[in-house]
Amino acid sequence: MRKCLFVCLFAIVSLDLCAQYVKNIELPAPLKNTKEQILRRKGYTVSYNKDLKIPNWVAWHLTAEHAIGTVERFKGYIEDEDVPKPRATNEDYRGSGWSHGHMCPAGDNKWDEQAMRETFLLTNMCPQDRSLNSGLWNRIEMDCRKWAQKYGSLYIVCGPLFYNKQHETIGVNKVVVPEAFFKVILCMQGKPKAIGFVVKNNAGTKKKDQYVNTIDEVERITGIDFFPALPDSIENKVEGYANINDW
Repeated sequence: MRKCLFVCLFAIVSLDLCAQYVKNIELPAPLKNTKEQILRRKGYTVSYNKDLKIPNWVAWHLTAEHAIGTVERFKGYIEDEDVPKPRATNEDYRGSGWSHGHMCPAGDNKWDEQAMRETFLLTNMCPQDRSLNSGLWNRIEMDCRKWAQKYGSLYIVCGPLFYNKQHETIGVNKVVVPEAFFKVILCMQGKPKAIGFVVKNNAGTKKKDQYVNTIDEVERITGIDFFPALPDSIENKVEGYANINDW
């Protein structure tokens, strides 16, 4: 009887810990030597950089239920009053030649009107090449929704990358234009696995299998520690290996 009670209590505690662990698994570790303001939205969390006027990263949990929906796409882009001025405005993008590149995509938020609207906050945007936005970046977003429906759940983080010492800016508020973008994806359903992508912010036809990276490699490039809530036994396995054919 005592043994049975102990097992039951252990199972309850384990479930509680697991629930807490899953809730925060998509969030990277706090950044070092980088400005960040954490903004929690209904469908995602953003680490905002007031110097760059764009996010350091955006993270979200994409479930099979969130990968579909009937909410119509929001029209327009929204200046985010939760961050200090100077900040990105619609005027900064107008006539710049760069598109509004969603980090957390509108297509992942058709499940809720507020979630959809919040994806159009400019703190969820980066200046992005138009053909990349509608091409490879969009294909990776659609793949994530397909994988979420296939596996039931994904944890995703994406954001800008900078290679040069000096960066192009747009508008009077000097919104910084990234040289590239990263996206890392973790699946904990069945045998855990992960994959990363790094793509340059320029025009041209791109095949996504040419831009596959391990999470370890994306961490080396970005300096960001992804999925720190993972037990080391899982983290070491999934972050050091990536194969698009596994998905």
